[in-house]
Amino acid sequence: MAKKNGAAGGRGTPATVALEKAGVPFTVHGYQHDPAAPSYGGEAAEALGVAPERVFKTLVAEVDGVLTVGVVPVAGQLDLKALAAAVGGKRAAMADPAAAERSSGYVLGGISPLGQRKPLRTVLHEGALAFETVYVSAGRRGLEVELAPADLMRLTSAVSAPIGR
Repeated sequence: MAKKNGAAGGRGTPATVALEKAGVPFTVHGYQHDPAAPSYGGEAAEALGVAPERVFKTLVAEVDGVLTVGVVPVAGQLDLKALAAAVGGKRAAMADPAAAERSSGYVLGGISPLGQRKPLRTVLHEGALAFETVYVSAGRRGLEVELAPADLMRLTSAVSAPIGR
């Protein structure tokens, strides 16, 4: 059921393994990551020739002290106030990078909303639902996974809300 394109490095990531296990159709897209790139997501969109509105970054924040994932277009920013409201919280701030890496099992720039070590509550920017497929990190810098936003929501138990600006 899984479709694969590009270089997955010969072995899957926790994100692609989760997709395969769930039987969700997806495509893996690899590209040569440039460590000097100013934006991981912007680099992915440009390298893959995809509109930045369809490429989403996975950001870990703390909402009332609880780690929470916001998935927003790479061309925009996470609205922390909107993220907090989406999960019924009051205050949100970006999580400590080390806490985000420990919790997810991924490194910054490669954090995927899928296959996280400790699944976190997740909010997907509502704009993702306008596309047939979207791109999110496959769990490694230079590797993106393309899938239907409805599948992304189902596998992460995400809610959809206007959390990007």
